[in-house]
This record gives sequence, C-alpha cells and structure tokens, in this order.
Amino acid sequence: MKYLPVKSSLFIENRERLAQLLKPKSLAIFNSNDPMPTNADGTMGFQQNSDLFYLTGIDQEESILLIFPNCPDPKHREVLFLRETSELIAIWEGYKYTKEHAKEVSGIQKIYWTSQFESVLSTLIFEADNIYLNSNEHIRNHSHVQTRDTKFILWAKEHFPLHKFERVAPLMHQLRSIKNLLEIELLIEACRITELGFRRLLNFVKPGITEYEIEAELIHEFVRNRSKGFAYNPIIASGANACVLHYLDNNQVCKDGDLILLDVAAEYANYNSDLSRTIPVNGRFTTRQRAVYNAVYRVFRYAQSILKVGTLWEEYQKEVENFMESQLIDLGLLNRFEVEKQNPEMPLLKKYFMHGVSHHLGLDVHDVWNKYRKVEAGMVFTIEPGIYIKEEGLGIRLENNFLITETGNIDLMANIPIEADEIEDLMNR
Repeated sequence: MKYLPVKSSLFIENRERLAQLLKPKSLAIFNSNDPMPTNADGTMGFQQNSDLFYLTGIDQEESILLIFPNCPDPKHREVLFLRETSELIAIWEGYKYTKEHAKEVSGIQKIYWTSQFESVLSTLIFEADNIYLNSNEHIRNHSHVQTRDTKFILWAKEHFPLHKFERVAPLMHQLRSIKNLLEIELLIEACRITELGFRRLLNFVKPGITEYEIEAELIHEFVRNRSKGFAYNPIIASGANACVLHYLDNNQVCKDGDLILLDVAAEYANYNSDLSRTIPVNGRFTTRQRAVYNAVYRVFRYAQSILKVGTLWEEYQKEVENFMESQLIDLGLLNRFEVEKQNPEMPLLKKYFMHGVSHHLGLDVHDVWNKYRKVEAGMVFTIEPGIYIKEEGLGIRLENNFLITETGNIDLMANIPIEADEIEDLMNR
C-alpha cells in the first residue's frame, strides 16, 4: 500500500458500532474480494471489499472477519483470518501481513490463518442463532461476477441449514453513510491530491494536446502523492465527447476553441474523491461557452444552498431540476410555454440534464446509501450538475464533494478553482 498507516481506532470504532446493531446471539462474517483474472496467468489490480476494509483496515486478499459479540469465549468475539505467508510467497508476491502487523492495523487481537477458518467456525457457530452474511446490495450493481461473499453464502446455507440467516448489508449502509472524523480526514486527503492533479493541468493543456496526455499528467501527480491512482476510470472528454456521460476512450486531440470535460479524481487509502471540471483548450471561453458554464455554476451553487440536514434525495433532485429548467430557458434551449405544458413524467430538461445531481461518497465512489433516508450530519455527497448540448458539441459539468453538518455543508474541494474567470486566469499565466 502506498498510503500512510490509518489509525486502528477507526476500525475498532466501526466494529463496535456494528456489534450494537446485531441481534442477540448473532455472528457476522465478511470476506475480502478475490483478485479478478484477466487472461493467461494475469490478474487485475486488487481492490479490497469496502465493508471488510471499513471494519478491519486489512488490504489483502483471502481475508475473513468474524464478529460474534455474545460469544461465551471473549477472545472469539472478534476474529480475523489471514492468508498464511511463506518464503516462497514472499519471493514471488512480496510482503503479506504477519499476525502482529494485522493486530496493529485492525486492533483485533485474535488472528488465525485462513486455512483454519472452517475448524474455528465449527467451534463457534452452534453458539449463535443468527448468521449475518454480506452481499453487494447497491442499487446500481449489475455485475454477474460471483464474489467471494456470494460463494460463501451458498456454502454457509449448505452447511448450516437450520440457522437463521440475516442480511448485514442494510446495517453496513446505515453505518457507512455517516463518516467519522478519521474518515473525513482521508477524504480530505483524496481531495487534496485531486487538487494537485487539476492545478497541474491548467498550465499544461493547450491546442493539439491529446486526451491521453492529460490522463498521464494526472496519474503522475496522483501516484507521487501516495494515491493508488484514479478513484474511477477517468473521463477526459474534449469537444463533442463531453456529451457522452461515461466517455472513456481518452484518445482524441484537443482542438482550439473546444472545451474539455474532466471527470477525474484520486483515491487515498481506499477513500475516494470525485471531481468534475470543464476547461477551455485554448485558455479562453467563448461567449456561448461562458454562458452555459455560468448557468451550470449557478445550478451548482443553488444545489449547495439546499443540500442540508433533513432533505430527502428525491425532493432535492426535483428542486434542482426546477432551477435547472429556468437556466435552460434563459439559454434558449427550452421554451417556457412548452415547459408549462410538458408531461411531468417526461420533463423536457432531460434532453440536456439527464443524470442525478448528487450521490453519496466514501469507500465507494457511488457509496452505499438509502434514497429514502433523510440527509444527516456526517454524510458526504457530491454535487454535479451538467448541461449537454449535443447539437452544439458542447458539454459542461461541475462537481465538488460536500460534508453535511448540522448548520449546512462544507465544500471539501473549496480550494480547487471552479469559477470561469479563475480558470482563465490560471491557464493564461
């Protein structure tokens, strides 16, 4: 791992909070992610299961966490299982956690090797009535890949059919939605690294440069600041490419007079930032580009003004859309009379603004959430309005990350240039 050690108190507190939510005589089990294969003997870069990391800080494959708050044997109320290392593994793969290091990272005192899991579980499982198992219950998950958690669910139901099984995902969503101070510090660091990358670009971008050269500048700055790299696949969309919401080719030449929509951000210690900016290739906005840019910026600031404790996401989205309608009318993209007569199920603004204005942020870029839960202090959201005019080859999106407090919200990216004048000034120095 490139990041500096994270205080174990974060993971100790997270486990304590989860233990308080489990039913009496319950045991919860969490599995790490598996390394995913590519071809031949290749694998993708390892990405830890977010829930396991949240509860342990362990960033390694073949790891298992067992939490059993009512276990008659106190030493087995928290148990961590790790892949046993060897001289051969050390030669071919490098360092793996020792039991001593894992204790230091996680705060868990009882640690076994993963090969001992089934035998240890068999000594504990019949003291529990309920088994909490984990699964990816994210509303936008459409993956068909069988995860280690998925395989374990099948195994557990086969071996312990008379136990009552419970879903732990709703409890994890409840906990992870509220960030504590240590988590906020990690998010702030991810935002700081993102700022360094963005500022690096402002004197680098010019006509004739390619989108992939911009990508290279960003990954250089991110990694040299202890980030693993991009928090998500980078979107570097010049000209009409900006009208493709998830444009990932990043292979075109940036032309004089065009804009570049950048949706790029760094992660740090598995916590993610999420930034969008739109900048002129030649360092100057045209009159039309500036008009659309400022309209998006006004929507951005309006959304910030109403995102607060007690807000419901669907009502918030609708309020922002209503404000966006007025901006689109002023830009001549919508007709006021047609808007008044529109089918509310098919609002006309969706032609130019077709996505959500905010999402939760944390260990996942689109972090776990419940859309029916009111906004609470400690939640972290993006705000990311955009206007996409396909017929003009023009797309603009602006996005920052906000911490909700009892008295409003705090912009974690307040230091990253966003106003059109400041962008131009920095690009022309």
